Amino acid sequence: MSLSIAGKSAIVTGAARGIGLAIARHFVDRGARVMFADGDEAKLAEEVGDVAGDDGPARYFAGDLSQKLTLANLLSATVDAFERIDILVNAQRAVAVTEDPLNPDDPSIEAMLRQNLLPALKLSQMAARRMIAQAEREAQTEGPVGAIINVSTLAARLAQPPLLAYSVAGAALDQATRSLAVTLAPERIRVNGIAIASVMSASLQASLKDNPDWTEAIEAGTPLGRIATPTEVAEVAQFLASDGAGFVTGQVLTVDGGRGVTDPVNVPAY
Repeated sequence: MSLSIAGKSAIVTGAARGIGLAIARHFVDRGARVMFADGDEAKLAEEVGDVAGDDGPARYFAGDLSQKLTLANLLSATVDAFERIDILVNAQRAVAVTEDPLNPDDPSIEAMLRQNLLPALKLSQMAARRMIAQAEREAQTEGPVGAIINVSTLAARLAQPPLLAYSVAGAALDQATRSLAVTLAPERIRVNGIAIASVMSASLQASLKDNPDWTEAIEAGTPLGRIATPTEVAEVAQFLASDGAGFVTGQVLTVDGGRGVTDPVNVPAY
C-alpha cells in the first residue's frame, strides 16, 4: 500500500493556521506541491512567505473564499503554478456559539453554513470539474483522477445546544461529502471527510485560552486521555489523499481519541 503523495498538486484551504496549516506543511514535507489558501494574507505571508517561490513546492493565495470569483481565481492560480490539481483539502472552518437555540433570528446558522459548508461545497464542485477536464485532456482512461477531503467535526453527530449552528453546518458538510462521493465515483475522484474532536485546532486553542479549565474536561472525556496535535490529522489526510486509500470514498473518518464512542451517562440503564 502506497501512502505517497509525492509529485501531487494540492490546494489546502484554511492554511494560515491550525489544522489547515499543519496539513499543508505536512503535504509539502511529503513531496507534494501545495497552494496554501486562506483569507488572512498577513498570516499566510508569515507562515509561508519564506518558503514560497516561483519554482518551489509551496505557494499561497489570499482571498475571501466565500466568493465564487475568488474560488475560480484560486483554481487558476494553482494551475498556473503547478499545471494541475490532484488533491483538494477543505480545511477552512469557523466555530460560533448559538446564543439562543430557540431564536429564529439568531444569525449563527446562516453564518456557519456560509463559512463552513458553502465554500467547501462550491470549491469541491469547481475543482472536480478541473480534475475531470485534466483527465480528458491527458486521455487518462484508468487510475485515480483526484481526491477531495473535507475537514468536519464530531459535533455533526453529537448535539450541544450552544453549538447548534456549528453542528448543523458540520452535518451538512458530511452529507455533501457522501453525495459528491457518489456523484464523482464514475469519474474516479474520491471524496472523504475527517471529523475531528479533542484536536488542538486554532479554534480550540483560542477557546482554551479563554477557558483553561476546559482542558481537563476534554482530556477526561477522551478515552485516549489527551488532546491531539494538528499533525495527527495531517497524517490521516495524507492517507485519504494517497493511492493507499484507493478504494475509500464517501467516508467520514473520525479522529477524536475515542471521544465519540463513550456514553456520558455512567449507569447500566437506558
